Amino acid sequence: MSKRNYRKLDGQRLTISEYKARRKKEIRNHLIMLGTSFVLVLVIIISLVFIVKHKENANSLTETTPEVSSEENSISEVSQPEIVDTIVEDVEIEEEPNPFLSKSDDAESFFSGYSIGSGDDTTYISSENVLSTYALLVNLDTGNIVASRDGNVRINPASMTKILTLLVATEHITDLDDTFVMTQEIGDFVYKKDCSSVGFEVGEVVTIKDMLYGTILPSGGDAAMCLAEYVAGSQEAFVEMMNDKLKELGLSDTAHFTNCIGIYDENHYCTLEDMAMILKAAEENALCHEVLNARKYTTTATTQHPEGITVSNWFMRRIEDKDTHGEVIGAKTGFVVQSGCCGASYQISNDGTHYICVTADAWSSWRCIYDHVEIYDTYTS
Repeated sequence: MSKRNYRKLDGQRLTISEYKARRKKEIRNHLIMLGTSFVLVLVIIISLVFIVKHKENANSLTETTPEVSSEENSISEVSQPEIVDTIVEDVEIEEEPNPFLSKSDDAESFFSGYSIGSGDDTTYISSENVLSTYALLVNLDTGNIVASRDGNVRINPASMTKILTLLVATEHITDLDDTFVMTQEIGDFVYKKDCSSVGFEVGEVVTIKDMLYGTILPSGGDAAMCLAEYVAGSQEAFVEMMNDKLKELGLSDTAHFTNCIGIYDENHYCTLEDMAMILKAAEENALCHEVLNARKYTTTATTQHPEGITVSNWFMRRIEDKDTHGEVIGAKTGFVVQSGCCGASYQISNDGTHYICVTADAWSSWRCIYDHVEIYDTYTS
């Protein structure tokens, strides 16, 4: 309809402004109708797509679900999922055994336990050639005391103490190549106590293996202290472990240690019988057996010692050419003024019998060695 035909209800023609207003209203209404129609069509299309997809999923589920008879399922045409209880059994994870706890070959021949006793055949060591105040010989195959001279009397074990230091440390290490840095505190302690030493310097990086050999061969107080702090964090904590080991061996009624070196202390004591059993326990350990049997050893090269430090077990080197009716294959000496020269050695006789000899209060290190030779020669043949 043309512009001139637009009229009011009373037949009057619309003015230009009235016409424009009416026209805008008509256009707006048309647009609203068009938008509403578009939305309605879109909703219908989406609904149809949803219905089609739903049917496809339902058909797919029906195809993959096995048929179930009406007798097996009277409630639903689709079988319900089966609930299965899963039982997880505990699985023990086997830890690799510590190689440093392995038994020595000799241990198979030893008697069981650490309790020894005298019998009717036990002999008093009366030989005038044995000058040590205290002496003892034990048959390790039977557990019998073969010969004794006050072997049950309390003594200070001096550096024989380090046999137990070696044993306890060995049972608590896992890597011989691990290291410990020698400290000023250890150096000062060893110097003030006038202890024998390997010669490790402050700041030197020392391997665990070097500390083990250093503790026994030259009777190094520095090595023993390094081991104690490496294993337990302090000498005090390590000494607690040593006394726990004495209790484990059944020796705590007559033996008690206050340090890992063998420094004299009235509360640091044991009997020769106790020391014989400590050495037995050490000889039962493969690594301890190896260390106690060594004649010479050279430590790892370090900045402070580019060629290492060569140390020796002088007891082993001095007794090896003596006739003991067998072979001495392990030993540790000791000395403090209150105990004189002491020694504990392990021998395999010519007939295959295993013995331990312990002496204390000899007037020299050579006298201690000759006393062991005399005891083996006299009381094992």
